[in-house]
Amino acid sequence: MTRRREPVAAVVAYERLTELEQAEADLRDLALVLTRAATDSGRRTSLDDVLAAFGYSRATLELPED
Repeated sequence: MTRRREPVAAVVAYERLTELEQAEADLRDLALVLTRAATDSGRRTSLDDVLAAFGYSRATLELPED
C-alpha cells in the first residue's frame, strides 16, 4: 500500500512478524550489552558506599517508619 507514491504498509505473515519483533528485541539487548562492555571501567561500588553517600546505612534502612 502506498500513500503519495511512498510505501506505508505491507501484508506480512503473522509468524514472520513475530520473528521480526523477536529479532528487534534481540538487537536492542545486544546493543545494550555492547554499550555496557565498551564503557565498563571495571570499577564497582559497594551497596554500603552508596548508602553512606546518601547518609544511610543498612541499619537505618531496617528501622521502622513512623
